[in-house]
Order: sequence, then structure tokens, then C-alpha cells
Amino acid sequence: MSPEKSFPPPSGARPDAQEVMDRCDELAAISFLRHGIERTYLTPEHAKHNALAAEWMKEAGMQVRVDPAGTLIGRMEGSEPGLPAVVIASHLDTVPNAGRYDGILGVLSGIAVARRLRDRAGELPFAVEVCAYGDEEGVRFGATLLGSRAMAGSWNEGWMDLEDEHGVTLEQAFRDFGLDPSQVATAAKRAEDVVAYLEIHIEQGPFLEAADQSLGVVTAIAGARRLALQIHGDARHAGGTPYARRKDALVGAAIAVQAIERIGRETGVIATVGQLEAHPGAVNVVPGRVDFSLDLRAADDALQARTWTRILQEIESTCASRGLTLTWEQIHSAPTVTCAPWVMDAVVDGIAATGDDAPMRLWSRAGHDAMAMAAVTDIGMIFVRCEDGISHHPNESVLVEDVAAGLDALEATVWSLAERVRAGRAPADGRP
Repeated sequence: MSPEKSFPPPSGARPDAQEVMDRCDELAAISFLRHGIERTYLTPEHAKHNALAAEWMKEAGMQVRVDPAGTLIGRMEGSEPGLPAVVIASHLDTVPNAGRYDGILGVLSGIAVARRLRDRAGELPFAVEVCAYGDEEGVRFGATLLGSRAMAGSWNEGWMDLEDEHGVTLEQAFRDFGLDPSQVATAAKRAEDVVAYLEIHIEQGPFLEAADQSLGVVTAIAGARRLALQIHGDARHAGGTPYARRKDALVGAAIAVQAIERIGRETGVIATVGQLEAHPGAVNVVPGRVDFSLDLRAADDALQARTWTRILQEIESTCASRGLTLTWEQIHSAPTVTCAPWVMDAVVDGIAATGDDAPMRLWSRAGHDAMAMAAVTDIGMIFVRCEDGISHHPNESVLVEDVAAGLDALEATVWSLAERVRAGRAPADGRP
């Protein structure tokens, strides 16, 4: 179904695309680091990026507030006050030594599109809210998606006891920021107050660039499982212990790492060992224990589970053949989140309005705030091509032409959602 014909067609590259790029540069100047970009949750940098983005939201015609979890929210009413909202959101926090587009591009694109909608907002059967979350990356306190989880009603009160590297608890950080930690639960939105959630984000992968496409339709966000594994052997003198007598935990771990990569390639599951440490760690001692991590990501939870079972069996077999033992603990698990078909259809309409009638569909290997918001409403995402798939690095780069296409697609997606709501083809409460 094409977007409603009454809204103005995209005009191609517009000055606001360059403005979005320039604003990304402005935000990049807000940083804890003298050289490089770092903005984390409930810090002075968080307050500064909220203040600057609030100015841009007001200029776009939105009413602005900060919710009890520190999320900046700009709201533009639709055909009448108080309607449920289409939420367009992403995050303004960063990893250390970050790029300038991860999350930031999504927030600023939302503001730019809100300004485009301003003169015709009275025709929309819903409000539009642009949200700038202050914590998606989880750098300061370790727990991720804090802003969007508060908005989705999945906040964990136990997080208030988390401490940063300086011993400051999350609860104290709330107070220092001027927020009341006892009010976080009131940040939650009800399903009936949200029509859908949209997020536009750099791909953080190479697939759009390889296909020479500016934009893509996200079908799902990968479920993730993280495990801490230990292989136990026998620490012995390196010179005095012959090979036949060795129970070398590091050799066992090396074989395991190779098996993990091979099985990941064979199954299509992303399997990564990002940490590995040998103990006791002396140059002249056969390692007696190795600790290592495993990160598994897939667009299908059942496939991910089967892959982990296969990896586990192979590592156990290796250990048994070498006189080693394996222990492991699952330290994180998040289910795969699927984008809602009706919202994906609207995204397809939006991208088609830019001239791409057959946009690439791909699943996100990285996590996003949309994962949290899926608990309260239906979600959809647009990916924007980024150079060489680089992200979480100063070399993040996007083309202004792709940003322009993204703005046009996001604007057209909103109108396509409006058509579906008016025609009764959208869930009444934002859920299936």
C-alpha cells in the first residue's frame, strides 16, 4: 500500500540533511574526553546534550520535557491534543572514543522530520514524539538501554545499586542530575498511548554499502546470549612437564575458539570470543585455567540455542580428550525482537518514496533502543548506509545524500502510518 497521495512528495536532497550533519558535529564537541567523543548517562555531558537538543526540538515546534529517567522528549500534537503518539527515537550517549552518528543521527533525523511535519501536523491521526535517550550503550553503570527500558516499563529497581568506576551509585547519580529515583516508574508509557516506534540508525555493518543502497528495512534485532567460560587444566613448570603429562588449559581454549568461529560460520550465527585470559599468566608456567567470553547473536532464537548446544558439545569433547574440564555461566540473555509487519510495510513505503522500490531487508546484528520499546509497542527501523560498516569508532562516516534519503523515507513512513491508522489497519493500542 503506497503512502497517502495528499502529503508532499520528498524533494530529494534538502538543506536540512546538511543541517543534521552539522548538528552531529556540534554534539561531537560535547565530550568528557579532550580528544575524542564520550558522553555517558547522568553526567554533565548528558545535561549539555539534552539542553542543546531541546533547543532544536523547540525550534521544530515541539513541546519539550525531560522524563524521570533523564530522556529528553519533544512532542508535537496531531489533529487533536492528547492522541497516542508515534515515537521516533534513538540515543545521544556514546561509547568511549566514539563516532558521531551512532544513535545521534536517529535523534537529529527525528527532529528534522518533526519540523517538516509541523505545518501539517493537524492532519495526523496521532501525535509525534521525538525521544533522545541518555543511556543506550550502558558504559557508565554496565546495564544497557536504561532510558528506553524506563519508557517501556521494564526498569529493574535493583539497578539503583549499580556503581560506576568511581563508586557512585545509579541512585546517587539520579539525585546529582536533579532527578528523583523514586519516580522512574512513572516514565513508563502505556501501550494504548503509543501507536508505533520508529528508529533510524546507521547500519553498523557493511551490507548496504556492498549492495550500493542508501537505506534498508530492518526485519529483526538479534537476540544475544553472553557466557563466561572457564577451562581448567593443571598449572605445571613449562620446562619440566613433558607434553604427554600436560593438561594445558590454554591449548584447550585455543581449540575452542577455533571451533566457535567455525561453527558460527557454518550456522550463520555470529559467535565472538572477545576476552581471553590465561592463569597464572607466567611465561614459564603451563596455563592451569583460562577464562574466556562468548557472545552469540542470531535473528532466530532457536537457531542460536542449537548453535550454543553444538559449541558446548564440541568444547566438552575437546576437554575430555585432553584431561581438561569446562565450567560456564550465562551472564546475559535477550530474545530476538521482530519488527512488526505493518510497521515494516510503512517503512517500505517510506523508502519507496525515495525511489527505491525494492529496499534491502536485513536483520540488525547490534542492539538498539527499539528492543526495549518492543515490550510496549510495535517497532520498525530504517538503516542508513555507513562507510565500511564502521561504528563505535571515530571513523564512523555517512554521506549527506544518504542522510537526505533517510529524512525523506522517515517523513514518508510517518504519513504511511497515518494512512494505516485512519484506515483501521493498525492495532488500536499499538500491539497486534
